[in-house]
Amino acid sequence: MPALLEARAITKRFPGVTALRDVSFDLRPGEIHALCGENGAGKSTLIKLLSGLHPHGSYEGELHLEGRLAEFSSIADAQRHGIAVIYQELALVPELTIGENLFLGCEPRRGLMIDWEKLYTDSRAVLARVGLGLSAETLVGRLGVGQQQLIEIAKALSKETRILILDEPTAALAEREVETLLELLRGLRAHGIACIYISHKLDEVFAVADRITVLRDGATISTHPTAGTSKDNVIRDMVGREIKDLFPRVSHRPGQVLLQVDRLTVAPAGGAQDQLHDVTFQVRAGEVLGIGGLMGAGRTELLMHIFGAWGVRRRGTVTLGGQPLDHPDPVRALAAGLALVSEDRKRYGLVLERDIGFNLSLSSITRLRRGLLVDEETEVRSNQQFFASLRVKAPSLETTVGTLSGGNQQKVVIGKALMTNPRVVFLDEPTRGIDVGAKLEVYELVNRLTAEGKAVVLVSSELPELMGMSDRILMLHEGAVGGEFARDQATPEKLLAAAMGRLHAAA
Repeated sequence: MPALLEARAITKRFPGVTALRDVSFDLRPGEIHALCGENGAGKSTLIKLLSGLHPHGSYEGELHLEGRLAEFSSIADAQRHGIAVIYQELALVPELTIGENLFLGCEPRRGLMIDWEKLYTDSRAVLARVGLGLSAETLVGRLGVGQQQLIEIAKALSKETRILILDEPTAALAEREVETLLELLRGLRAHGIACIYISHKLDEVFAVADRITVLRDGATISTHPTAGTSKDNVIRDMVGREIKDLFPRVSHRPGQVLLQVDRLTVAPAGGAQDQLHDVTFQVRAGEVLGIGGLMGAGRTELLMHIFGAWGVRRRGTVTLGGQPLDHPDPVRALAAGLALVSEDRKRYGLVLERDIGFNLSLSSITRLRRGLLVDEETEVRSNQQFFASLRVKAPSLETTVGTLSGGNQQKVVIGKALMTNPRVVFLDEPTRGIDVGAKLEVYELVNRLTAEGKAVVLVSSELPELMGMSDRILMLHEGAVGGEFARDQATPEKLLAAAMGRLHAAA
């Protein structure tokens, strides 16, 4: 079958780095073609080039659309040719209605005025195409992330899109929303729409893709029919070596209790209803406590409150290293030996416009002071140590963090936390949106921390990760403890039952 879209021998250079080297890729009509690779492999650069963000003339090689040379000058030019991109970070306006978002910038008009009746009539037809039975007059800000993702796809389809590029579309979706999205993509495929699907989640890739192409270090490594390859082969092509154990947890004999939480009850604001209810647990030195639960169960809120960044405590106590954390705030928490790696690294973890060195030392400034001034020599030496030990892929400490891949940004966030020399480390979804190679580096880091006698609290939405990297697992249900399990007693069935409030026994 002839290609609908084809990249031939593409090379893309930036100052000091070659992002793509002689890359070839093709997409057939009505095909879902997965693009896999580690962070920094070149996936984002390739889709920016295919979608016109990197215009013709800024790269070597050729793009062909339906056999003809394509020279896209801009994103709008690529859209006119039927190519649309759905990014992980959605581009909707929360204050506008669904209909207004669907036709933003291309509203139907009657003379100089917007034809609102036609806009909402057309919106209903577009929503029906993606199976959404919502009113087109609903404000987008009232929708969940999964529904917003479908609105983005509907918006693309309203522009006669023939090629849909999805960049990590399920990173923030619940399991049911993921299946809804995958089913929608299968339906689009049946109607002749071709998709490029970018994801680190190989279960999804193998569930929906017809072919898989792997990039590594900016080069095309392999392209295979999904039915003719395996996850192990894809992982090997991605990282360049055989991975025998995806969860290399090395358990240690637990030491003294470092963090004790007793009957913690917390509300989001002074007069609001409690969101965490009588939560009790402890974490010992050298131990990983995994915390799971369904979306909205209170996992992130629990960590944020203990760190002093969320909620009003109604009752209960938190003790760190034998000392109470009665009225915590992040500065006190850091001083007491508690560090948090937030799930939203771009919002809470990084200053994207600043360089790596600035971000690494941001939480350690008070420790680096000599009088009123920062000891720059000590700061640079510490920054360089963590830059090297975490193997951040960047030219230097002066590299702007916003230009790094997701996995390398995550390394900087973790490095910033570890530079505070914590005794207890909170990791909230530390592997979300990063590739298998970067995940392994995070897991190895967890082993290093516990070997040094630190305690780790790991929040994860992925049951295999929880079961593979935790010594004990605490499952939350609607803000309360639904069950606690030793590593050798945890099964997916038990964990899900606890998350759904159907099991209230500690193992």
